[in-house]
Amino acid sequence: MELIETFLNYQENIKRCVCIIYDPLRSGQGVLALKALKLSEGFMELYRTQNFTGEKLREKNLSWKNIFEEIPVKVSNSALVSSLMNELEPETPATQCDFDRLVLSTNPFMEQNLEFLIECMDDLSMEQQKFQYYYRNLSRQQAQQQAWLQKRRTENAARRVSGEEPLPEEEPNNAVFKTLLEPSRLDSYLINNQISNYCGQVNGLLDRVSVNCISWMRSTKSRAM
Repeated sequence: MELIETFLNYQENIKRCVCIIYDPLRSGQGVLALKALKLSEGFMELYRTQNFTGEKLREKNLSWKNIFEEIPVKVSNSALVSSLMNELEPETPATQCDFDRLVLSTNPFMEQNLEFLIECMDDLSMEQQKFQYYYRNLSRQQAQQQAWLQKRRTENAARRVSGEEPLPEEEPNNAVFKTLLEPSRLDSYLINNQISNYCGQVNGLLDRVSVNCISWMRSTKSRAM
């Protein structure tokens, strides 16, 4: 939420504003984890009104996938910079970072992402309980409204028989007809977005392990031949 509020203020004042996300842990393993994001126009419009009801989200055709828009990132050096770097370091020695990239273990990253996933699933479960509670109350209220209307119609039928004026069937001040506020779906959308990101990272780690295993098997086979 803090990121969205800060980003919204920046994006309203700076038209070409983006949020750069960098993961130093993954980058230390030889994968440049760099991503550029911006808030989608549809999400910003709803966030200004704070109207994240199911009806409004369906009207805007907005899902948790449409909160952010990813901007392609291309990192490159000019020819002069590349030439200068080669002149400054003609024989670049291996650094600790270079050796770290050779470590293929993904246990710390996998464990961390799974822990985050568990936390997000707990948060999502709590959000679902809010909606279950809301829909139970809504169903109970609708049943009470139908019972009240049936009773009032029966009473009005008796009053008409006796020549009396019927009572109104709509009473806005009646507690039975009080509008129940639907919980905001913003938190559940943000949690779903986080779950998707963590799952993507886990899949990326598994794909990397598979590629490394295949490469090792091929090299072993070549040496045996």
